Amino acid sequence: MTEAKVEWEPVIGLETHVQLATKSKIFTSASTSFGNEPNTHIDPIVCGLPGTLPVLNKKVLEYAVKAAMALNLKIAKHCKFDRKQYFYPDLPKNYQISQFDEPIAEEGWIEVEVAEKGKETYIKKIGIERLHMEEDAGKLVHAGSDRLAGSTHSLVDYNRAGVPLAEIVSKPDLRTGREASEYASEIRRIVRYLGVSDGNMQEGSLRCDVNISVRRGPNAPFGTKVEIKNMNSFSAIQKACEYEIKRQIQTYENGGTVLQETRLWDESKQLTKSMRSKEGSSDYRYFPDPDLGPIEVSQELQEKWRSELPELPSAKRHRYVDEFALSMYDARVLTDDHNMARYFEKVVLSGSDAKQASNWITGALASYVNAQKIGFQQLLLSPENLAEMIELIVTNKISGKIAKEILPELLQKGGSPLEIVENRGLGMISDPLVIEKIVNELLVAHPKEVDSFRAGKKKLQGFFVGQLMKKTSGKADPKLANQILTKKLQG
Repeated sequence: MTEAKVEWEPVIGLETHVQLATKSKIFTSASTSFGNEPNTHIDPIVCGLPGTLPVLNKKVLEYAVKAAMALNLKIAKHCKFDRKQYFYPDLPKNYQISQFDEPIAEEGWIEVEVAEKGKETYIKKIGIERLHMEEDAGKLVHAGSDRLAGSTHSLVDYNRAGVPLAEIVSKPDLRTGREASEYASEIRRIVRYLGVSDGNMQEGSLRCDVNISVRRGPNAPFGTKVEIKNMNSFSAIQKACEYEIKRQIQTYENGGTVLQETRLWDESKQLTKSMRSKEGSSDYRYFPDPDLGPIEVSQELQEKWRSELPELPSAKRHRYVDEFALSMYDARVLTDDHNMARYFEKVVLSGSDAKQASNWITGALASYVNAQKIGFQQLLLSPENLAEMIELIVTNKISGKIAKEILPELLQKGGSPLEIVENRGLGMISDPLVIEKIVNELLVAHPKEVDSFRAGKKKLQGFFVGQLMKKTSGKADPKLANQILTKKLQG
């Protein structure tokens, strides 16, 4: 009897480190600015000098609580900070201040929309185990070979040390690389909407560690977990998960053993490689930080911060579908960037049709914004003026072709579309008598084409439409022009 093939199930969880967008660090007034000269945003506390004492930045607490609320987490009545023994060159104190057994928030969830190639789009609820506050480490810069000394060397930049982080730990509810990527994307959308982080992965403001194991079916015990460190893009998260899932399955099926370890994703080779054996919580030797007291967030303060939360991406997506009759795809694209969503809502508020507004914003305007590397809030074409242009199209005062012709000027200089149209005489020709006169002239000028059309070559109507548009510089009302042409051509 042939043994049934084992159906392996991946089990994935994410640890997402979100840099909080405060002006100063978590326990000191040193700046959190990015991109400055190395070791220019440090002080005795960052450097861990004897006799220094940390003081919690109140803004860090506010941002952490707001993020936790948006992720449906329960805010702890009481939490504390712990010391995590972390002996690395980029941590001057030789320990990291974090939260271990009493984090600021636990037990939450978010919903993600997952669109897998060749499969139906579905919505999945992902559990979130906890959110805790901690300080970031510094940065090692590996300078390579030193020709004079004949040896390699590394440099340490402590500017990032002490920068506030909110670490968000998911439950092991993810099953595919695509789900993991979508979950991380939704986390970034949420923190950006809240304004608690810029979420720029290329600057390290949002980093993900992925924990992956595979097991023999949904009811089997979890397999050995492997961690992949510091994913810096959503595509890398998906690809690393997919590679690691295949690697672990092949290892088991070949009779091997998957080791509990930390691995790195090699983007150039599209594979994971071993970095070190994985530490457990006992390796870190946590104990309560004696320099920082316990934290209690009053109910009154919680309610104040909750009242300041904006409408979140998921709620906005559903509202756009219900209120504006947009497709879920359009709603997803519009709400991916909160500045784009704000711009869209202002256009609709100015009286524009929602679908037309969506088409222009997600098409031509989004292309311009990406090419210029700016945000929608920086566009010179105001939402009110885009609404004005759409109204000119809808009321047949200009064609879509004319709108595309004047759009570059509107994007570069701003201004009123109506004024540009009137000043240049670009308004659409909608007078039937004017169009009929031009059609008659065209029929007289092209008798052979008229005879061929009447002999059955109906495609020649496109030729006459093209000639008409050429003669009117694209200003003839297309619908009216086709009606008159059809009538005249048919005799």
